Amino acid sequence: MAVLPGKQQYGTNTDMCVKQPKDAVEYRLQWVLPIANKEVRLTDAAAVFPRGRRTLERWVSDFKKSGAKGLEPRSTRPKNCPGETPEEVRRAIVRLRKENNKCALKLESDLKGGGIRVGARAIGKILKKEGLTRRYRTKKLKIKYLKVPLLPGELVEIDVKYVPKTLGNRQYYQYTAIDCASRWRYLKIYGNMGNSEAVDFLEELKKAAPFRIRAVKTDNGSCFTNRYTGYRKSADPYNPKIHAFDLRCQRGNVIHYLIDPGKPAQNGRVERSHRSDQEAF
Repeated sequence: MAVLPGKQQYGTNTDMCVKQPKDAVEYRLQWVLPIANKEVRLTDAAAVFPRGRRTLERWVSDFKKSGAKGLEPRSTRPKNCPGETPEEVRRAIVRLRKENNKCALKLESDLKGGGIRVGARAIGKILKKEGLTRRYRTKKLKIKYLKVPLLPGELVEIDVKYVPKTLGNRQYYQYTAIDCASRWRYLKIYGNMGNSEAVDFLEELKKAAPFRIRAVKTDNGSCFTNRYTGYRKSADPYNPKIHAFDLRCQRGNVIHYLIDPGKPAQNGRVERSHRSDQEAF
């Protein structure tokens, strides 16, 4: 007596039950042939069949009527739809749309006046299927940014990054400055990332630059500003303690700009420079 596919063994009378099924017909034959050859009872097969007894009974019935051809998968699409809009009404909707170019709600009202009741949703589906819907195009806002030509030194971007890996179990930091006009770059390595290192880097930058630095732009790191840290801790929020980096900028007559929080693209030149350094390292 053959064992069913669910038991990982097959009958010996047919070679098809030994092979792995290539398609749906062969898979169904693995279940139907032992039952049709009376090697296995349908009740025993239904106990291990994963799709239920009624499906297996239908497969066996189709096999007895038409053979293996009856086991080919058939479309489950319904042959008719009781709620389908009549063809005459569909033609009337298409004709009214082409004549008046009205929307679905207005077409519903016109058809209702003529004694035809069709919902606006159904009318919209018919118009969409016939390709009579309007194509709405939203205009994208094109913002033209004014790019003011800068002179060397008018704006210098400054940022700090970690030096990849540690040297002698110690972490180092790279301070980088890049001029927005000439792309002149200056960098220096420090053993810490604090206020004193940022101030020292600004002084070294002013000495090394071949032009006068009029303004710098940084992110909101604690080594550059205390806007999001020191202001809240200050005893007098209206007169907070000025950051050491800002004090040095004021003494040197250098304007200090800050980017918006979470917008590193506003410091894009030095960020891209750091990316190149990271790839090189």
